[in-house]
Amino acid sequence: MSTESVKVKELQDDAILDIKVNKSFYMMVKASLFVIFKELQEQNTEKTEDILKAVMNQNYTDLNDKQRVFYTLTLIVAEMERQAQLNNLTVEKEISEEMLKKDIS
Repeated sequence: MSTESVKVKELQDDAILDIKVNKSFYMMVKASLFVIFKELQEQNTEKTEDILKAVMNQNYTDLNDKQRVFYTLTLIVAEMERQAQLNNLTVEKEISEEMLKKDIS
């Protein structure tokens, strides 16, 4: 039985990219993160805080697929927000605790 191989391109080990991101893309990534978080909540009866701690305190290799996606998207959103803050590109807005709880639960 012969196996065929395919050439693919990937980043070099030492590559660091500067990527331009607009608000639409940021909101899409954040929405994706929220969907994965809701799925993690459905799998666990634990409190939200415990779910987050469980994912963020484990080694990446010990996480299941869904937890890995959540972890990766969390890092991406955090970096976007960090860079936005450094460049003074954030806007502060107010949302009610009720709406926040509704979105999270």
